[in-house]
Amino acid sequence: MKEIDQIVEALLFASPEPLTQKKINSIFDKDPPNLEFHIKKLINKYSKQNHGIEVLNIAGGFQIRTKPDFDIYVRKLLNNSGQLYLSQAALETLSIISYKQPISKPDIESIRGVDCGGVLKTLLKKSLIIIKGRQDSPGRPLLYKTTSEFLQVFGLNRLSDLPKLKEISEILEEQPALTEQIDAFK
Repeated sequence: MKEIDQIVEALLFASPEPLTQKKINSIFDKDPPNLEFHIKKLINKYSKQNHGIEVLNIAGGFQIRTKPDFDIYVRKLLNNSGQLYLSQAALETLSIISYKQPISKPDIESIRGVDCGGVLKTLLKKSLIIIKGRQDSPGRPLLYKTTSEFLQVFGLNRLSDLPKLKEISEILEEQPALTEQIDAFK
């Protein structure tokens, strides 16, 4: 049984995307282990031994992630390695899409006040958004929505894990200069 814990831990470490029970079932020929059972044991082990990593439920599976306390060090490491980087414009566009999806380019541009064609191409290329279909309006513009890759990158299990706009409003009340930004989402 202890060996299964080690196998699950190794699979979590090696998997580029969240590990699911379905993936575990495809790896083991006979009697695949119950992933959630072994994940609970790993979570307990990591919390007791005060590790710099933790196991999180992300995008319908499980992943090993760095604890938030060590974020600054990991960011420095990743910034030097060319990992995912998003411009301010890309982050703004992505946040609009995540809260208003599915949403069209003209609707995004009306919120941001600037053209976002290049930003949308970048987000599509990085697989953070996909084309969901077409809007039933003149010109039938494309509709965009976030992907499971978006959930993984931002450490979310589902879209409902995003902060509520009310929570953001409360934070912005403390910083009045940022209030205009939240008004675009209302």
